[in-house]
Formats: sequence, C-alpha cells, structure tokens
Amino acid sequence: MQARWEHYDHVADVGVRGFGPTAAEAFAQAALAMTAAVTDPAAVRPLQAVSVQCEAPDDELLLAAWLNALVYEMATRRMLFSRFQVRLRHGGLDGEAWGEPLDLERHHPAVEVKGATFTTLRVARHGDGWVAQTVVDV
Repeated sequence: MQARWEHYDHVADVGVRGFGPTAAEAFAQAALAMTAAVTDPAAVRPLQAVSVQCEAPDDELLLAAWLNALVYEMATRRMLFSRFQVRLRHGGLDGEAWGEPLDLERHHPAVEVKGATFTTLRVARHGDGWVAQTVVDV
C-alpha cells in the first residue's frame, strides 16, 4: 500500500484520513491531511524539526493525542508542518514534525485547526495496510 492522505466530508468541520503500509505511516499521513486543511503542504518547507511524544491507552486515542499535540505546536510556535515521522510503541508515540514559521503571504492559511475530535475516530487495518482518520474542528 502506498502512503497517501485525503479529506472527507463532515458537516462544518474537516475529516482527515491517512493511509499507509504501517499504522505509523497512516498516522503521519493523517497529520499531512491536517496540514492540507490549512494550506498546500508543498508550500511548507521542512526547515525545523519539532519532537512530539504522546501517550494513550489505545490507537484511536493515540491518533487524537498526536494530532492535538501537533495543533498545540502549530499554535504556540506559529508554525506549519509538512513532513512527519512516527514511531509507535506500546501505549505511546514518538514523532517528529518538520516545518517552518507561518508566512501569511506565502502559506495563505484557509482555516485554523482547533483540535482533533473523536468523531469518526478510527485506526484499523485497511486492505494491505492501515487507515487512521478523525474529524478536526476548524
């Protein structure tokens, strides 16, 4: 399975879905889908790395924790991210996000992501790989 992401319709918010050959890659692609709700990820240069660690009792809650940690980093650092690496471990995640400071003239942010919700939250095997999805509040 090739890693990829997509958006899906949800009333007033945005569904983000990542696919990958591993659950970790699906998590990374879901993060990329979240960036794509804000701006074109290709416009975000991966200049600075930010480490993110999360803990949760299951994979679904871990996906929400991962995306919410990225929302926090975007807000407090005023950054956008375009490249992600995720390492899953029992009960947790160690990740890195690469990006750059927000540049309104270059990035043209469409929305501000406020957080990941538990709506349609799912991490599961999908075909020959994995899917990780949820709705983000914008």
